[in-house]
Amino acid sequence: MTKLTDLKCIPCRGNTPTLSADEIKTFLTGIPEWKLIEIEDIQCIERSFSFKNFSDAVEFTNRLGVIAESEGHHPRIVTEWGSVVVQWWTYAINGLHKNDFIMAAKTNLL
Repeated sequence: MTKLTDLKCIPCRGNTPTLSADEIKTFLTGIPEWKLIEIEDIQCIERSFSFKNFSDAVEFTNRLGVIAESEGHHPRIVTEWGSVVVQWWTYAINGLHKNDFIMAAKTNLL
């Protein structure tokens, strides 16, 4: 199987189906630090990253922003002193798509 970090995001349309529970479970095995959460009935994946200070957290956030722009897929990012929380889901389908797992794996590389 191709590594998630080697894949590129593909544009999603509103009629693209969300991933099944089995597909989500399979993809989560490739990014074990991430957890499945639900926000307002929408499934997302989330991970918290810890840093020594605010400056390092902002630097991480900016590097993630560059990757998100290059892939055309954007997360929710909460940056605080010593912490960044990243959430991925696909807005167009109100749920999870393979793109979210690709981006989570790429986020891990930072």
